[in-house]
Amino acid sequence: MSISQVAKTISESATLALNAKAAILRAKGDPVIHLGGGEPKSKVPVDAILATAGLLNSAEIRYTPVDGTPEMKKAIIRYTEEHYDRSVEPENVIASGGAKQAIMVALQAVVSPQEEVIFPVPYWVSYPEMVKLCQGIPVPAAAEDGTFYPRLQDIEEKVGSYTKAIIINSPNNPCGAMYSEEFIADIVDFCEKRDLYLIMDDIYHRLIYDSLKPINCYKYAHDLSENSKLIVINGVSKQYAMTGYRVGWAVANKKLIEVMTNIQGHQTSGPSVLLQKGAVGAINGIQSGVENLRLTLENNRNIMIDRLNSFEGVKVTKPEGTFYCFPDFSAYNKDSTKLAEFLIDKVQVVTVPGVEFGMEGHLRLSFCGTIKEIQEGIERIKWALDLNSPSELYIGDRKLVRDWI
Repeated sequence: MSISQVAKTISESATLALNAKAAILRAKGDPVIHLGGGEPKSKVPVDAILATAGLLNSAEIRYTPVDGTPEMKKAIIRYTEEHYDRSVEPENVIASGGAKQAIMVALQAVVSPQEEVIFPVPYWVSYPEMVKLCQGIPVPAAAEDGTFYPRLQDIEEKVGSYTKAIIINSPNNPCGAMYSEEFIADIVDFCEKRDLYLIMDDIYHRLIYDSLKPINCYKYAHDLSENSKLIVINGVSKQYAMTGYRVGWAVANKKLIEVMTNIQGHQTSGPSVLLQKGAVGAINGIQSGVENLRLTLENNRNIMIDRLNSFEGVKVTKPEGTFYCFPDFSAYNKDSTKLAEFLIDKVQVVTVPGVEFGMEGHLRLSFCGTIKEIQEGIERIKWALDLNSPSELYIGDRKLVRDWI
């Protein structure tokens, strides 16, 4: 079979592949614990459900404008005013099929073949593949000190004549690091001075812990005119636990939004009117669910970190946001893919290999499940890896005997 050169360069999404594998094992009745997932387990806000049901009952489910319904745009404008202290117009906004599509369409609008897009390490698995789909060159930028916290110098060293854009995701998937206010200020200023697009992936910006506050990138922008190359991405998937709704958005200058709308119009048209209605309900409705989710996740994080700290040789950096941590398991196995496969095979715990995020030896573990899943999952991992653990482990009525070194 003949396929395109671009298609040949694109890898399967590691996280989605693991979701599928976990689903297959569960369907077989296996007691799988999924610590690799990226969706909160809390219920969709009731305001979203009522709004969705109300429209569904009307039986008027039709096409929408490519860039979002007027009601959806108003909700995004309100959200931007409330959380970013930034007033924008409907022409500055596009609603997409999730934040992922908003990023993809933004990249397609600005990146030409062989142009480069820089993003810090570790990075979300889809960034490199998205850039490749634009026939661009993904350029990961690792912190010189090996931590999860890059400096401006680490980014600047990667900038060249072909650099077109920088993507910043803070709090960061997969490690939960929240970049400092100084770093965000520096990167905004740097991109303005170098005339680079800056894509701020803020999808986790309200899920932060330890009394930290979201950092507003607009605060540090000197140019907020229609010449600005600042693009802010967000959506309802994480903070409202509405992953299945697939509604995200971008806020940018009007001309760029116009181009993004043209591209999206030929890809998917506008997001479902039904799902936009639900997203509007969540954004305009009672917000206590976001705080309840944040508090639940913070408690889950503390439990997971406490359990991981009992491992000898595992290095853990405490996440400041998201619902992931990214411990270094290289003392047990430097090959994170083999380690993840080992844990699925031996103790049926799903994790995501760190190599997929640009850092070998690490595993991404999610703490958005139940406390029971977190505790039992980490217990199984410790039993599989720590030879000082008892030689036997019970998973339900099934007895496992460790017969490996």
